[in-house]
Amino acid sequence: MDKNKLPSRDVFSSKFGVIAAAAGSAVGLGNIWKFPYITGVYGGAAFLFVYLGFIALIGLPIMLSEFYIGRKSRKNVFGAFKYLAPGSPWKFVGVLGVSAAFMILAFYGVVAGWSIDYIIKAVTDSFAAKSPDEMESMFFNFIESPISPILYQLLFMVMTMAIVIIGVKDGIEKYAKFLMPLLVVIIIVLCVRSVTLDGASEGLKFLFYPDFSKLTPDGILSALGHAFFSLSLGMGTLVTYGSYIDDTNNLTKTAVQVTIADTAIAMLAGIAIFPAVFAFGIEPSSGPGLVFITLPNVFQQMPGGFFFSILFFVLLTVAALTSSISILEVVVAYFREELNLKRNFATILATIMISVIGVFCSLSMGMLKEYTIFGLNFFDLLDWISANLLLPLGGLFISLFVGWYLGRKKIEEELLKGSKVVGWLVTIFMFLVKVVAPTAIAIVFLHGLGVFNFV
Repeated sequence: MDKNKLPSRDVFSSKFGVIAAAAGSAVGLGNIWKFPYITGVYGGAAFLFVYLGFIALIGLPIMLSEFYIGRKSRKNVFGAFKYLAPGSPWKFVGVLGVSAAFMILAFYGVVAGWSIDYIIKAVTDSFAAKSPDEMESMFFNFIESPISPILYQLLFMVMTMAIVIIGVKDGIEKYAKFLMPLLVVIIIVLCVRSVTLDGASEGLKFLFYPDFSKLTPDGILSALGHAFFSLSLGMGTLVTYGSYIDDTNNLTKTAVQVTIADTAIAMLAGIAIFPAVFAFGIEPSSGPGLVFITLPNVFQQMPGGFFFSILFFVLLTVAALTSSISILEVVVAYFREELNLKRNFATILATIMISVIGVFCSLSMGMLKEYTIFGLNFFDLLDWISANLLLPLGGLFISLFVGWYLGRKKIEEELLKGSKVVGWLVTIFMFLVKVVAPTAIAIVFLHGLGVFNFV
């Protein structure tokens, strides 16, 4: 039997299914939780404009590269490099992707579990009449608990497993088609409520009127890093999803549409959050606690806040779920195709292994927080390794692989499937993926390691 021949597999059944699934992979906690607070920390609109520039120049070319690798090989992220570059070390780029998926989903499931708990807190009106200090105590008391966060984390992982185990077409695609429109509707409702508050205009001004004097070199690097990470690049998700896209689909158009969808959701999150924050005199640079500490305090002060707090944390959970199913699928596809496991068993095994690691991530917030490695607890260590090592290296090697190893002729042949591609667009793509993207990613990588600092 030909080892390079792929066993029969699902493919996405519609173009909307492709967009919904891939956009769902990109849209996650990074859009709803991280993007607003780092925008606040680095001065608002100036950061936003730089971020959008990096999305276009780096995020889009890397995304298209991942789609290319996936569809051309029709394999999981490890098998894809092994197939396209047989007998070479390039297959270890796939190892980076699978490893990143393992680590990220372990701590991602913990944070997603927090959002489920906050849905329940919102429904039971637990935010009522609490001061900001009480909100902070409530949050830290919860995450430091040895039982409750783990139960919610496991509940979230079971939800993720239930969707992935059904398969690509009947599971991932079907639920993405439902969850993504739901996410958009919820965030638009929240935006409407936020911009109609008294004093909301200051929040919109903060988000859309740039003051570049407030943009620091560190802010520029953060914009570059977040543009890269917010699109789920470098962890194998888009290579894996790309392998499920049929040849009639226009990869370039799909990559553009997914990038626009991801960026639009992030901006809508900013519109939903900053007008409300300014309307109630909250500091926009509240940091990571913005979602779980600051916003519950904002919701309880606004008219209809009980209803909108429920909507917001449902939104956060839905966004997390659309991403988690794509991350789990990376590991499941690897187990199925490289270890020859049945989908059901591969999904259950991957979920159990990742959940066990996640339990230690959760406990590192409380009873195990004294145990550190390089000064980091286990949760923060996995976050640091994935964000500063695995993802940048994955993205860097993907751009080098497509731009320098495969070359223009092979790329153009694949991009022509399902569409006509103008020659000058391919020229621009090749320049970005050969020169601009690897240079920028290398800068973020070295800065993240502390090799040099522009500040």
